[in-house]
Amino acid sequence: MDDITKSAHFDRPDLHMATSGEFKGWRTWTHDNYETHTGPFWHRTEANGQARCAFRVEKKHLNGASNVHGGCFMSFADYCLFAIASPVLQGTGVTVSFACDFLDAAREGELIEGSGEVTREGSSLIFVRGELKSGTRLLFTFSGTIKRVRLRTSAKA
Repeated sequence: MDDITKSAHFDRPDLHMATSGEFKGWRTWTHDNYETHTGPFWHRTEANGQARCAFRVEKKHLNGASNVHGGCFMSFADYCLFAIASPVLQGTGVTVSFACDFLDAAREGELIEGSGEVTREGSSLIFVRGELKSGTRLLFTFSGTIKRVRLRTSAKA
């Protein structure tokens, strides 16, 4: 693919691009109410074709110890799975497997970035691994499997 921006994953009605602020030029999906509420999470395609994801830690992302809640890291990593896999997914998918390791904590105000790679793509499954960092500090590693699914149309009675 010579121009990644011509890929089908950029031609989606739920893909929103920020036009101002810290994430100007970054994209997010708006179809997932949970991610929209939990985030906002953002992604962009780098010059090398790799996905980079990010979010700025806000108070709502923190646990009782004032660190990013583990569930927030897991939610963001799941978002990253799909951003990383989107050039090969080319449609709808669901996470069928997810594993992670918590390595360090993050605090309010930090920029969390996610990156990774597709390790294998089959006809129905896509295997992805990645990591979350704040600057050069490794916070979290993850791997997951996405299953391609076809949306079913409801049968008329």
